[in-house]
Amino acid sequence: MDFALLTADGAMFLLRWMHVFFGIVWIGHLYYFNFVQGAFFAETDAATKNNAITKLVPRALWWFRYGALFTFLTGVGLITGRMHQGFNFASSWGVNILTSMSMATIMFLNVWLIIWPNQKIVIASATQVLGGGQALPEAPGAAAKAGLASRTNVFFSLAMLFFMVGARNLNITTSETSNFVALAVVFGIIIIGIELNALKGKMGPLTTVKGVIHCGVALAVVMYVIAEVLL
Repeated sequence: MDFALLTADGAMFLLRWMHVFFGIVWIGHLYYFNFVQGAFFAETDAATKNNAITKLVPRALWWFRYGALFTFLTGVGLITGRMHQGFNFASSWGVNILTSMSMATIMFLNVWLIIWPNQKIVIASATQVLGGGQALPEAPGAAAKAGLASRTNVFFSLAMLFFMVGARNLNITTSETSNFVALAVVFGIIIIGIELNALKGKMGPLTTVKGVIHCGVALAVVMYVIAEVLL
């Protein structure tokens, strides 16, 4: 008896299955932090907020950051496997998947290099306050940095999901005269520009949930139109 899962295609299926699972864990927590927890913290009292920061937030951040890590690793595995099967950037699939992969990689780095290090400071500050001490003076700045990076990830996520799903379900017209290099440059400028704002900029329209969703949808639409025009 032959088992489909014990073939090369079966291994790719398992990687894809795990990629989707870890992606749900990661992005689900991202949306929880931005759409639910943030609003709750804005309305609750300081004691309740500090208790949540020391008891709830660390648990949620554990699932959040390791969901991001294993989403990234399984994604690398999928791309590696696809390269061995024949990887063609100059195609609708290539444009969609590499665009989504680029944004997802930036999001993954934001989790581990910006959000988590700064959230550790916020958690340490809340723990110190609950123990009868003073809040860490760097905690407000750390919270602001983590918050901007988190909102930026939500901003990216809508376009990232658009192109990821589009890899299998949205055929962007391409031809031998399509300008893939120009598209890569334009998309690179857009993605880097947004990330620079995450590092040194301001919240702006990302301050509200409605604003970040609108910006994310607009980013997906603009990038899609650019792809269709250039290709």
